[in-house]
Amino acid sequence: MRILQLMNKVPWPPKDGGAIACMNLTKGFSMLGHEVTVLSMNTAKHHIRIKDMPADFRSRADFRLVEVPASINWFDASINFLFSKLPYNAKRFISLAYSAELIKLLTEKQFDVIQLEGLYLCPYIPVIRKYSKATIAYRAHNIEYEIWERTASLSEGMRSNYIQNLSKRIKRFEISYLNLYDILVPITDRDGLILDKLGNTKPRHTSQTGIDFASLVPTAKKLEFPSLFHIGALDWAPNQEGLIWFFDHCWKKIHGENPQLKFYLAGRNAPDWLERHLRLDGVEYLGEINDAYDFMNSKAVMVVPLFSGSGMRIKIIEGMALGKPIVTTDIGTEGIPTQDGHNILIANDADQFIEAITRLINNRELSNQIGRNAIGFIQEKFDNLSQAGALIEFYKQHL
Repeated sequence: MRILQLMNKVPWPPKDGGAIACMNLTKGFSMLGHEVTVLSMNTAKHHIRIKDMPADFRSRADFRLVEVPASINWFDASINFLFSKLPYNAKRFISLAYSAELIKLLTEKQFDVIQLEGLYLCPYIPVIRKYSKATIAYRAHNIEYEIWERTASLSEGMRSNYIQNLSKRIKRFEISYLNLYDILVPITDRDGLILDKLGNTKPRHTSQTGIDFASLVPTAKKLEFPSLFHIGALDWAPNQEGLIWFFDHCWKKIHGENPQLKFYLAGRNAPDWLERHLRLDGVEYLGEINDAYDFMNSKAVMVVPLFSGSGMRIKIIEGMALGKPIVTTDIGTEGIPTQDGHNILIANDADQFIEAITRLINNRELSNQIGRNAIGFIQEKFDNLSQAGALIEFYKQHL
């Protein structure tokens, strides 16, 4: 099968959920013997050269990158807010250069399936229809408006008003593209049901982000027990909000009762104000790290205090694959059919977080058992080749 993936950021390096979701499916399609082409925007925030990718990954697809800055400019955002109905998030990724390169590619090659990686590739559907007869699959990485709707509920004042307006615009934008594709590919069943309620009538197949078990190998050789950790993009508002809440409402009590305990925080692009907030006893802020899996293997309990966001949290999947006992919220594990108390611990307020973390750091056998159950769960449900293969079979049924 000839597959074209359209992306609004390069899927390397795999340092955030979106990049990992795209990269793993590219690898899965290729390993199953399909011919993959990737046309990706090369944004200022995620800028890379093709030669910077590992040779093995470069060989998996015909990668073509288009310079699309997609930078956040507050003046442009203000003008957009005042004079446009289009959400600023979407406007940043509408590019004449990308459209021209897509036209060039569609006249050069024929494809069986063109897979749109996320909502902000949907504006290119008319171009695809004009220059290709390929089946168009919209891979919904999340319910985009839901992220901002939840963020608005946690905000105050003018910021809350702006984000509420943005979430309404995104919802209208999201609905406007329903059924313009041929196939809907949500990452979770929950997201698929929401899109159906919003009006989707096209065939859909849930394709969760798979895990490459050759890359994620759990080991306890350098494990520091007890210890807490979090890893994620620190310029992403849901991570910022959750971490600030945790340090403001939970950490003082946990650290007061366990003064030797350390909380390790890794992630890129933390703004200065967040770094200042992290200057707390027992908290070690590491910034961007070279090897995420080595870091995760060396720490004991993963803490993911998420109260907004949408879709699937890839870092939770990876943490479980590495045998980490994880404490998170209902929103954190949304779309992942985990079992509280068996392969994860769910907490939704400060008392529950403190109690769950205290149990794990004081009971190593419980911690180990949760981790073992997590590994088994991920191996059963999230094998990358199985996920890619099931999606291919679904595509074949609808070509």
